[in-house]
Amino acid sequence: MTVRAKNLWWTLPMVLALGACTSTSLTKAPVEDRTGGQGTVTAPVLPGAENAGKPGYYTVQRGDTLYRISLNNGQSQSNIMRWNNLTNPNALEVGQVLRVAPPTDQPAAPAANGVVVTPVPSPGAAGTVPPQGAAQPASTPGNGPDEIAWIWPTQGGSVIAGFNSNTNKGLGISGKAGDPVYAAADGRVVYAGSGLRGYGNLIILKHNNTYLSAYAHNQTLLVKEDQTVKQGQKIAEMGSSDSDRVKLHFEIRRQGQPVDPARYLPAR
Repeated sequence: MTVRAKNLWWTLPMVLALGACTSTSLTKAPVEDRTGGQGTVTAPVLPGAENAGKPGYYTVQRGDTLYRISLNNGQSQSNIMRWNNLTNPNALEVGQVLRVAPPTDQPAAPAANGVVVTPVPSPGAAGTVPPQGAAQPASTPGNGPDEIAWIWPTQGGSVIAGFNSNTNKGLGISGKAGDPVYAAADGRVVYAGSGLRGYGNLIILKHNNTYLSAYAHNQTLLVKEDQTVKQGQKIAEMGSSDSDRVKLHFEIRRQGQPVDPARYLPAR
């Protein structure tokens, strides 16, 4: 069943549509459906039922995984487990209601997802790319409060795969293994890992309620989930994970829809 996203536009189906890959899968087990598919069988009241429909909560649907729910709601899996006192991420049940937004007295905490990450320098240190000469931030299409002046996520390399709404949801940028990958705008890391088959080591940044960007096929990840990053900060090193060559697959999503990054990035 298609997962219903709550409040945020950057849902997992969006991630699964990344043009870097044509097949994806999640490795987490699906939830248990106590109704047996009958729909009319009376089931016990499940945890959190009193919060169903409230802002910041999500009712588990058939086919959901905690991994998918966390990405749909822009949170790390470990945070959702902590907020709901879960010990087994696979022990979800249809109808269970989960808190998917931080309690007011409990801010989101950094999460570990099994991927080895290397600490990044503080903004302004060696890990932040200096102004890129002619490649200054570009004015994006639109004039809303969430519009961003983007920079290129690499200092060099050429575009080897252009945007196509049907076959390639972003840009493929060439480079050498180990080349730095930079945050194209200020944001927060909502995913840093290799759990989505076909994307290799992937980073997803949420910039505001309108924009998200994705960086795939990295060799090394230098940030972790829930970390705040600055525009131009080195977040990864280019690689060929789950790719047939060294490259960066870069996407910009606007309100959940892929847009051509070339329209948003400054001219080179």
